[in-house]
Amino acid sequence: MPELDDTSDDAREIEKTFGELVTEIENFEFSSLLSGPDDFRDAIVTIHPGAGGTESQDWADMLFRMYNRWTERKQFTAELMDYQPGEEAGLKSATLKVKGEFAYGFLKAESGVHRLVRISPFDAASRRHTSFVSVHVYPVVEGNIEIEVKDEDIRVDTFRASGAGGQHVNKTSSAVRITHNPSGIVVTCQSERSQHKNKEAAFTVLQARLYQLKKEEEAKKMDKFEKAKKKIEWGSQIRSYVFHPYNMVKDHRTSVETSGVQAVMDGDIDRFIQAYLSDPAFKEDDVAT
Repeated sequence: MPELDDTSDDAREIEKTFGELVTEIENFEFSSLLSGPDDFRDAIVTIHPGAGGTESQDWADMLFRMYNRWTERKQFTAELMDYQPGEEAGLKSATLKVKGEFAYGFLKAESGVHRLVRISPFDAASRRHTSFVSVHVYPVVEGNIEIEVKDEDIRVDTFRASGAGGQHVNKTSSAVRITHNPSGIVVTCQSERSQHKNKEAAFTVLQARLYQLKKEEEAKKMDKFEKAKKKIEWGSQIRSYVFHPYNMVKDHRTSVETSGVQAVMDGDIDRFIQAYLSDPAFKEDDVAT
């Protein structure tokens, strides 16, 4: 039997099979960390820029792309529920529904403030800027739990959709905004052509957020929650992304860091998620900040 060299088809096939086996083992170990009562659920991810105008809005859009790329890597499905474009660039807010096994269990690690340091492409003097974006993650609870929403407690407004979505967006008032008066929660959805479908999607987001609020109250975590619910500004970030004067992404909760900035922005964030899930300090930290 002839010896196999590194360039032979058999050797490449063995290497591929071994790599797939290692990935399956890593995924199994990863999933074994997810034991929270809502970890198995789908997730709703909202992205909001902090102070800083166009600079922060552009950073929000970069994170939006990062989470979409991560979703593709996990072979999950991302449904765009709302996207409000920025005036010059980036986005003012975005809401994604991520569907996949343990989607919420993974993504809950991303709740918090994300900080970017870079040379601004919007600054003619090429100065260094710091931007902040807040990411909130909620479990999808539709059809799984009773969350009472009284008609008298909400206001439903319709308006013409804007931004990406095709020519139809400005022709009819298909976009929906729901305001829950007791909690002050406001959600919008404009991704569907049908006003009815947008209303259903908006209620899904509202239900998820009210469920999260109920969990916090029932678990008596409000003190812990208030400490975690920081402003979108300096000193409150969970992770920093530095593009200048050096390349580094560092998670401030676990101290995990990497110089592979581009890979991270392309969705390679599992190292941060796994470190968070593995840390006993965050085992019960199942709140959306």
